[in-house]
Amino acid sequence: MTKAFAVARWEYLEKVKSKAFLIGLFLTPVIMIAMGVLPGFFAAQSDSTSRTLAVLAKDNSIAPVLAERLQSSYTLPSGLPNYVVMPLIASPAMDVKVLEAQAVQRLEAGEFEGFIVLTPGDSVVEYRSKVVGDFEISSRIRETLHGILAEERVRELGLDEDILSKLHVPLDVRIVKIEDEGKDGGGFEKVFISAYVFLMMLFLLIMTSGQMLVRSMIEEKSNRIVEVLVSSCSPTDLMVGKVLGLSGLGLTQMAFWAAIGIAVSAKFNISVVDPAQAGLLILYFILGYLFYAAVFIGAGAPFNTEQEAQQVTSYLVLFLVLPIVLAIPAMKDPGAPWIKVLSFVPLLTPTMMALRIPILMPEWWEILLSTVIMVVSIYFGMIAAGRIFRIGVLSTGKTPGFKEILRWIRTG
Repeated sequence: MTKAFAVARWEYLEKVKSKAFLIGLFLTPVIMIAMGVLPGFFAAQSDSTSRTLAVLAKDNSIAPVLAERLQSSYTLPSGLPNYVVMPLIASPAMDVKVLEAQAVQRLEAGEFEGFIVLTPGDSVVEYRSKVVGDFEISSRIRETLHGILAEERVRELGLDEDILSKLHVPLDVRIVKIEDEGKDGGGFEKVFISAYVFLMMLFLLIMTSGQMLVRSMIEEKSNRIVEVLVSSCSPTDLMVGKVLGLSGLGLTQMAFWAAIGIAVSAKFNISVVDPAQAGLLILYFILGYLFYAAVFIGAGAPFNTEQEAQQVTSYLVLFLVLPIVLAIPAMKDPGAPWIKVLSFVPLLTPTMMALRIPILMPEWWEILLSTVIMVVSIYFGMIAAGRIFRIGVLSTGKTPGFKEILRWIRTG
């Protein structure tokens, strides 16, 4: 292991002093913070001016009331109305379709941003605009119309109109996780952030370290430096050294980012990760990284160019993206059978278990079985990666096929 440690030390020191690593070390937290802050900032900027809308209707019963309610109910921080709404009423002799065609022309001319179409007796209300990504306006239209129609129904029934205000009870539902012994485990935000932070950190670590590992192998292979290296140490020592060196580099990144997170959490008194769960998350973090390191070595060693290697390793990244996509349904039902099954697939085990632990702690046998699966997968994965690396790192010319790589693993 002396030579492996020497390789690890060289890999670590060379990479940790590089400009790319130092820039990424400081730039990544800035980008992550910007991703969390900028959407809210730009959303606030977009709400700095009033928006002009129109309401189309066949009769004059609801449209003016809806226009007035939208203007008075929603205001900007400056105090101006959020919406300036003009009612467009069709005359008795005019077809509503004609009025709609005129509204489209006025929309094209920029007189208003969108218009609402009210059809008598129809429960479906349309909002037409060039921009349909604003989900807030549809919610506000629905809420306002619901109140107006409820008032009309009360008047038709001959009831006191004040009854609506008495029936309306403001209510805020707070979701709280109950842990062992009835302890308060925090709300949805804490649970979501705990799982999401882990997924993003593991994703970034594997992306950066895995790509650096593959790139280092390809560069040394194409420059024939690897032939000099294996004359001084065995391919196994070289592979182990690279894994240890780049693992240390990745852990340096994670420690730096974790220190920033702890400092920010202490400054604003925010508890992101439960200390009782932190040990399990770190365990799956390490197991996941080691397993993916073996996979990246096995996937990158047979190739001669960085483009070929990246094409294959990009498919591996999909396994890291999948749990991020499944985060919301997994949080809704963390005990679902399909989630438990995915938790025992080695490529998904670290991330799926990280999703489940903050939401609903898996049973002890699931934690034990998944840990055993990961340890066994790492063991055999490293053996297979070592055999592929031992042959592939010195092979040049035509890229080997899948059958040939399997033969390397069997005969290695």
